[in-house]
Amino acid sequence: MIRKSYAKVNIFLKIAGKRDNYHELVSRFVRVHNLYDVISFEEGIYKEFTLVGRFGCETKKNTIYKAYEKLKKISSKVEEYFKKYSVIVNKNIPEFAGLGGGSSNCATFMIMVNEVCNLNLSKDDLAKIAVEIGADVPFFIYEYDSANVTGIGEIVEKFDEELLDLEVITPKIECNTGKIFNSFRDKFYKEISLEDKNRLLSLKSKNVLEILNPYEANDLLNPAIDNEPELKNYMKEDFYFSGSGSSFFRLKTGSENE
Repeated sequence: MIRKSYAKVNIFLKIAGKRDNYHELVSRFVRVHNLYDVISFEEGIYKEFTLVGRFGCETKKNTIYKAYEKLKKISSKVEEYFKKYSVIVNKNIPEFAGLGGGSSNCATFMIMVNEVCNLNLSKDDLAKIAVEIGADVPFFIYEYDSANVTGIGEIVEKFDEELLDLEVITPKIECNTGKIFNSFRDKFYKEISLEDKNRLLSLKSKNVLEILNPYEANDLLNPAIDNEPELKNYMKEDFYFSGSGSSFFRLKTGSENE
């Protein structure tokens, strides 16, 4: 079994409030179809869960491993299956980049396991498990090309719009999401109004990018630059900031695709 695990960008990312230790988001997530990892299950004999790939963390901290631990509690078939198969991840999505690579890997793995082990879990069932692993994971569970994401990431609503052709650049800067949120809380904290929230969620992505500048579109851009001043060197015309960075993206024009 082989599946593509797509990256995402945040067309806009606004903060609506706080819930316990989390921030409530108002965001448009869009899948990037020309940037993806590839996940496969490879047959063999294994004493323990085996995950192969270039990751920036040890296996037990990896989102795929966390998903495995949760799914094996649902059915013994999961543990039995991974005595006969390893998980291979060919990485193309940069890590620490605001592109959701780890979350996408986690969700794609869960969808694959649900299928091969006949767990018969619905997308909603998988999303409830996914949000316990990471705030971005539910978006990838639903496999929407574009969606409005609110709450702490658990509310994912499909947004119908044309497929966007996106160019992504990722500086060799590792943005620390925790530090960026701390900086946001300490120096840049603001909450989007209900009126602005509803307006943004109703607009097509290309229209959002026409009316907002990069600072207006993403509440985390200023705190990210506060943490990593070098990011300013990569702020080119028409490029927007994704998530907590470090990636920038832009919408390609029709003439570039001809």
